[in-house]
Amino acid sequence: MEKKVLIAVDDSRHSENALRYAASLRETLSDLKYLLFHVQPTISQYLLDEAKLKPGASAALQKLMRKSNQAAQALLEKDKLLLMSHGVPDVDVQLLTLPRKFGVSKDVLEHGTAMLVDAILVGRRGLSGLADVFLGSVSANIVDNSQLIPIWLVDEKGPSREIMIAVDGSESSLRAVDHLAFMIGGHTEVNLTFFHVAPRLKDFCPIDFEDVDSATLETIIRQGDQACVDRFFAHATSKLEALGIRDSQVKIRKKEGGFRIGKAILEAYRQGKYGTLVIGRRGMDKKFFTGSVSRYLINQFSDGALWVVP
Repeated sequence: MEKKVLIAVDDSRHSENALRYAASLRETLSDLKYLLFHVQPTISQYLLDEAKLKPGASAALQKLMRKSNQAAQALLEKDKLLLMSHGVPDVDVQLLTLPRKFGVSKDVLEHGTAMLVDAILVGRRGLSGLADVFLGSVSANIVDNSQLIPIWLVDEKGPSREIMIAVDGSESSLRAVDHLAFMIGGHTEVNLTFFHVAPRLKDFCPIDFEDVDSATLETIIRQGDQACVDRFFAHATSKLEALGIRDSQVKIRKKEGGFRIGKAILEAYRQGKYGTLVIGRRGMDKKFFTGSVSRYLINQFSDGALWVVP
């Protein structure tokens, strides 16, 4: 089945990292199509208003808009050549550039939705502090405001066949599994690791437990979590198997509480030398992968691609 990814591009090296990662996905994703999308700079509202009143201003504005469009087209053609140099066929790449309408984030999401893409891929900075158009607020806004489309944040190109999916047993985690299974289904050389951090009592309620039988509560939480993730893993692996992912391709890792969940996920990702980390944006009962954990991962992730599934 055909899969389409929108890649939001600019002229930064982070955008080039995203393109290289996208090209490498051909090793693990079959029938993949690329839509390169560039949002052109904003035209001053003052110039637009003046152009309505002054013929000279109108001609100058039209010339400016043509130059902006030509520069955008040249950028897209350059990026297309980069994909092709990494083995992507010409016919699999579509180019689209439009003037900024609502803002970069909203324009990217609007056209991703209109084009029915399966994911939006955005290049982002690592931890070097360098600035470009897809830093911080733009990539974060795309993640926060995407209600349906998974967002892939790429920092550097990692090994595309090594994938880790962090799960907590929630419906959001299962949607992340659905997305991953659809994208990689049928590829027998992908290595997939489920990673689960067992919650602690204070993950549910951060009060002082000095006067409470916390050991009993911890046991109840641990047993409930175990039953939940066992059901989850059985359901998730059956989904993968139905799409051609063999048992030998899948590993399950669990870690007892004791670390911040986001930190534990990143440590496991880096130690395992994966190239892609997949998470659901919302967690069970609005706990694990919502708010602080997903935000921590989005802010701290580096060295690969982070897939955030709504």
